[in-house]
Amino acid sequence: MTTNTKRWKFHAVLGAAMLAFVPAIALAHQEAGQAAGFLSGFMHPISGFDHVLAMVAVGLWGAVLGSPAIWVLPVAFPVVMAFGGLMGLLGIPVPGVEIGIAVSAIVLGAMVLAQLRPPLWLAATLVAFFAIFHGHAHGRELPEGTSALLYSLGFVVATGLLHLVGILLGEAHRWAAGRQAVRAAGGGVALAGLFFLWRAIA
Repeated sequence: MTTNTKRWKFHAVLGAAMLAFVPAIALAHQEAGQAAGFLSGFMHPISGFDHVLAMVAVGLWGAVLGSPAIWVLPVAFPVVMAFGGLMGLLGIPVPGVEIGIAVSAIVLGAMVLAQLRPPLWLAATLVAFFAIFHGHAHGRELPEGTSALLYSLGFVVATGLLHLVGILLGEAHRWAAGRQAVRAAGGGVALAGLFFLWRAIA
């Protein structure tokens, strides 16, 4: 079995598992009247374009870097983001959250655009640092009366799926035309991040 075939099988299995995971959780808690908590958390990252771009950019950059970054970055982000979410839920202040989210899009988009390949530890640290801001933004907006656990689980799962979208799109970098498309996508994320930064400081 070729390396390419193994990687595509890995992505297919990962995608199927995550997609199956979403309705399973929602249904498991529906009878208890708490499915809304999971769905609220799941929709929160998707409803914010700045969050979507940054999370897709993590997957894009992981795909550009290749193994093991292709799975280390998409795992590091949700794990640390959950910690940031806990800080938001507890009301622990994090300065400049909106600025941090905007800068994350700028930096991650620029990494994809420039095809930069730092050491894995540095890439993972950078991704984890930005994850705190995203998690805090999710956690502090917990709807009243919603299960904090299910809400947190929802936004972590949604984040993982957005990373997966980025990984699948990033696989196009294997071909010359696809490489340019991926770089262009990174540039678009960075430009959007500049807009979000201007809005955050205006």
